[in-house]
Amino acid sequence: MVAAAESKARVILVGDFRVIARAAAGRGVDPSRLRQVARPDDQTRHGEIAVWQPTRTLAARDTRFGKPTPASGAAQLAWVDAACDLARSGIAGAMVTGPVSKEAISGSGAPGSAGFLGHTEHLQARLRAREVVMAFWTPKLTTSLVTTHLSIAAVPRAITAAAVSRATYFLGALLSELSRGPAPKIVVCGLNPHAGENGLLGKEETTRILPGISRAKTRLAAARKRVVVDGPRPAESAFRHAVNGRFDGVVAMYHDQATIPMKLVGFGEAVNVSLGLPIVRTSVDHGTAYDIAGTWVADPRGMSEALSLAARLSQAVGSKRSTSAAGSRTQPSRR
Repeated sequence: MVAAAESKARVILVGDFRVIARAAAGRGVDPSRLRQVARPDDQTRHGEIAVWQPTRTLAARDTRFGKPTPASGAAQLAWVDAACDLARSGIAGAMVTGPVSKEAISGSGAPGSAGFLGHTEHLQARLRAREVVMAFWTPKLTTSLVTTHLSIAAVPRAITAAAVSRATYFLGALLSELSRGPAPKIVVCGLNPHAGENGLLGKEETTRILPGISRAKTRLAAARKRVVVDGPRPAESAFRHAVNGRFDGVVAMYHDQATIPMKLVGFGEAVNVSLGLPIVRTSVDHGTAYDIAGTWVADPRGMSEALSLAARLSQAVGSKRSTSAAGSRTQPSRR
């Protein structure tokens, strides 16, 4: 796990020091640059890489690359929680996560591990966030998800006007945060083929998705966010037009509706963003790839992009807080 502090200033690696040192050597990074810090806010010299290990050192049997164990699963969850707490406390400006094994964590028996479905759901519960939306960002395309880690059979029931509104609103907020030009344009996908064909192929578009779009427009306007929202449109058309530049973002109804086009367009560069949390959290867009663990051929671009976006969002949040604080100090007193 990585807790990103100030932009271009400091990155704290959260994990097992010996495992990180082994991985550094495998990737050609001089392990002597790693410095194990006793506290996450300890200072490091230029060129050093801070590593904070909040857990006991893992046994050798639990550190075989590509061979997760209950102990390593429990450690993964502990590192996620520790990095989360750094961001929540303000020691870190953002949290950037690598992939974890959902199976190893959920079967570890560690507190909070039962039923672990992923970072997004776990962080929402840990931070008691009322609304959280999973999104994926690339320079070419950004998409948010109405539903996340659900079986396909459960998806139609989970698509509600409130869920559509939430995914649309937070995507609009993200794009308006990052935009330096005209108002961002968002397109909302339908659930059914051809967006339901006016009810012939399904009614979710008219009974749930359209009302959700209407709610999102009202909410965006109330928040003074200039965002253009269109839809519902057939998913195949929505993503094609977005990739061609007609739209800046796409709201997808379920996991694979979003991730298949995202990975075709920007695999290795896409960044997973958790919207709605009280902290900035980004992540790589891929899984553990245990089949190539220890071979040192993994593409690091995803982590680089995740760190870069986290820094941008962290700066934006910090700038807003500073402006808000300055504004409150300069307001005339009322008596």
